[in-house]
Amino acid sequence: MRKAIKIILIILIAAVLAVGAYVAYVFISYHRIEDNQPAAVDNSKAASESLKTGEDLTITTWNIGFGAYVQDYSFFMDGGEESRAKSEELLLKNLDDINATIEKCNSDLYILQEVDIGGTRTWHVDESKIIRDNFADMSYSFAQNYDSPYLFYPITSPHGANKSGIVTLSRAKITDSLRRSFPVQDGFKKILDLDRCFNVTRIPADNGRELVLINAHLSAYTTDPTVNVRQLEMIYTTMQDEYEAGNYVICGGDFNKDLLGDSSKMFEGVALSAEENWCTPFPVEDIPDGISLVAAYDETDRVPSCRNADIGYEKGRTFVCTVDGFLVTDNVKVNESKVQNEEFMCSDHNPVTMNFTLRSH
Repeated sequence: MRKAIKIILIILIAAVLAVGAYVAYVFISYHRIEDNQPAAVDNSKAASESLKTGEDLTITTWNIGFGAYVQDYSFFMDGGEESRAKSEELLLKNLDDINATIEKCNSDLYILQEVDIGGTRTWHVDESKIIRDNFADMSYSFAQNYDSPYLFYPITSPHGANKSGIVTLSRAKITDSLRRSFPVQDGFKKILDLDRCFNVTRIPADNGRELVLINAHLSAYTTDPTVNVRQLEMIYTTMQDEYEAGNYVICGGDFNKDLLGDSSKMFEGVALSAEENWCTPFPVEDIPDGISLVAAYDETDRVPSCRNADIGYEKGRTFVCTVDGFLVTDNVKVNESKVQNEEFMCSDHNPVTMNFTLRSH
């Protein structure tokens, strides 16, 4: 009996030490990328030197869900099952579909989020290269969001260590690209929400000004509501500074906020309980003068931009909302904004396209 108890105690002590060592590894390995870092730019085959003012232009924002979210995909951090793409073969097939969807948008500018450059969840595939190769005739910029330590959860299929970022594509040359670090939550929660950034790219307009394009992906899993407030304040400050300098400014991306205020009343689908509601209303009351929120919604053709990933997509059963859209300064005239209905076939987000004009006066 004593021997058996001793063996059990040794096993328990070893397990506690192993868990302690792993927790220590995660926190020691965790690091944030420094603020104000130049982002990679490739202008090798950009079609034009500048964007035309006074004419219609289009921009598409799309969170591609690291290429894993086929229509029946559910994600463990949202209460679902999967923690990585189902297979490398399916991932590559889905990336082909993503590229085809981007081509179908036929936009002058694209801002993409959750583009992995190597990691466990995406079978160490460099998704940014696949997208870059497919759009070689456009100017390209990539900013890395995070480089996470190995997450040994779920135990049977760990999420692992992953590198992910945001991609900007432009038919006109990008002259400069800067990665800005968002504020994030402190403590243990930072391990789940990881690093966050927005990318500021500069594209010349034909009147000597610049379009300052901000590609943003705000925090999703934070439990501290002040984090998102500070992230938006940082965006507003950047937009105001550039607007006052005479530039056009568009910020687009995944805001992880309900841009429509209460999407559950506008779309066919279940509502989330107060305890699980990650899709809280966008704080429109805090938007500074000179900046407008562009939230795509068509009363006659109601298409959401995002679905919950607790289950695979089932129309009428899955919670849907609109969290993807744009903020623009007053010198940008918005003509139309529309969610492209892809039925969440290759991402948990649908692309959102905005038609706009850079005012010439």
